[in-house]
Amino acid sequence: MSSEELAEIKKILEQHEKRISDLERLFRSKPIESKEELSIKEFFLQKQPKSNADKTLVIGYYLERYRGVSPFNIKDLESGFREAKETPPKNINLAVIKNIRKGYMMEEKEKKDNLKAWTLTIKGERFVENELGTK
Repeated sequence: MSSEELAEIKKILEQHEKRISDLERLFRSKPIESKEELSIKEFFLQKQPKSNADKTLVIGYYLERYRGVSPFNIKDLESGFREAKETPPKNINLAVIKNIRKGYMMEEKEKKDNLKAWTLTIKGERFVENELGTK
């Protein structure tokens, strides 16, 4: 390999190093937010759940996906209902049990704030994503 070829390779590598450095700087900076976060009320209106079990599932999904609340407990669900401007069911636990029976939710081993806690299953996530609000 000639010295001219080595010089050309060195030049190309230096250009790549600069581009990589610039890209890394972009990743470290705060990401640009393209739009405001979807509110729980807007999400609820998109999904249009009818039954108390579906409403509870949608709120659980929102808490996990948009708020990073996982696992969630009855207080989290009640708060989600109120924030969505929906009347909470008289027995949220019954709605949760129905979702567990359908395979949409599962109980966590650890309690949250000394209360039973739940998470969505993959089946529950898919139901919210693909079935609700599509009709």
